[in-house]
Amino acid sequence: MKVIAINGSPRKKWNTATLLEKALEGAASEGAETEIIHLYDLDFKGCTSCFACKLKSGKSYGKCAMKDELTPVLERLEDADAVILGSPIYLGNLTGEMRSFMERYVFPYLTYSNSLPSLYPKNTPVGFIYTMGAKEEYFDMFGLRKTIELNENLAKRIFGDSESLYSTDTYQFDDYSKYVADRFDPEEKANRRKEVFPKDCEKAFEMGAGFVKRQKDMEVRE
Repeated sequence: MKVIAINGSPRKKWNTATLLEKALEGAASEGAETEIIHLYDLDFKGCTSCFACKLKSGKSYGKCAMKDELTPVLERLEDADAVILGSPIYLGNLTGEMRSFMERYVFPYLTYSNSLPSLYPKNTPVGFIYTMGAKEEYFDMFGLRKTIELNENLAKRIFGDSESLYSTDTYQFDDYSKYVADRFDPEEKANRRKEVFPKDCEKAFEMGAGFVKRQKDMEVRE
């Protein structure tokens, strides 16, 4: 089995990447092969609305026709047994790179047909991991609950299964005194990093392990 994580954060060693790595550790603990891909390493664009993926009998029907550094990633994702997408929340939504990736990853399989809602050929669970400096009490103010729900529902429609994990009130700087960030209590942030973030890492581990376990169970039933 193969589980691929997509890091939509510009950082490779901070909150989002750490949780993705923990999710992959969980998948590996159940025997899966794992890989992490950092979107900020790639030169690519979002959907250009060419609709080649919707053209009946077209050579790109059901897949993105664009050719750039994201193309081989999309091809590898077709062979994945589970996919985990991670992104920090910027201005109330996913990063631009993750949004562009999702346009290219999701839209080719989405149809405008009631009888055939998805062109994706198999059930591949998709997990979402979100990190943010905001506290959960601000979710409704920023519309984050709706964003999480929308992404989950979209993934379920296209790929068959989805779940989400979010890590809130995250530690953003090594030294808060160097930044214009007096709204935050550095000691409180540091304590949360020490006491709460490890629990989020455990949840990420369980997400990765759970995906593999359920896929194995599905194969046995089949």
